[in-house]
Amino acid sequence: MRLTTFSDYNIRVLMYLGLQEGNLVTIADIAQAYGISDNHLTKVVHHLAQQAYVETVRGKGGGLRLVRDPASINLGELLRSTEGDSGLLPCVNTEGTCCIQLACKLMTILREAQTALYSVFDRYTLADLLTDKPSLAEYLLSA
Repeated sequence: MRLTTFSDYNIRVLMYLGLQEGNLVTIADIAQAYGISDNHLTKVVHHLAQQAYVETVRGKGGGLRLVRDPASINLGELLRSTEGDSGLLPCVNTEGTCCIQLACKLMTILREAQTALYSVFDRYTLADLLTDKPSLAEYLLSA
């Protein structure tokens, strides 16, 4: 099982913003800290703003900041918004075109695994990822 890069970047952006404690930062700041493309992050930030995780401020001196308390940002909820309804295989969430689908037991196992995966993420918040702020800040904010 593998999360998309889009999901990874959403979590990374929120972690970076969680270290900023409400200060405005730019996409370029985040891109430089992680060594990833500004262009990739633009789509991520747009998604996070649409989902009301971040606020974007336009113009000179603008940027973005976290608008929710890290303890209120549930990782399971975030990943459901970034991963969408896609299952581990097409048959898990939708009726696929597999010829053995009606007799296949794998589909049931995959649904159980997917439910288990999200139930683990549901137990954690962004605050859990920020418990060692000094170490994170040393790696991300010293660049």
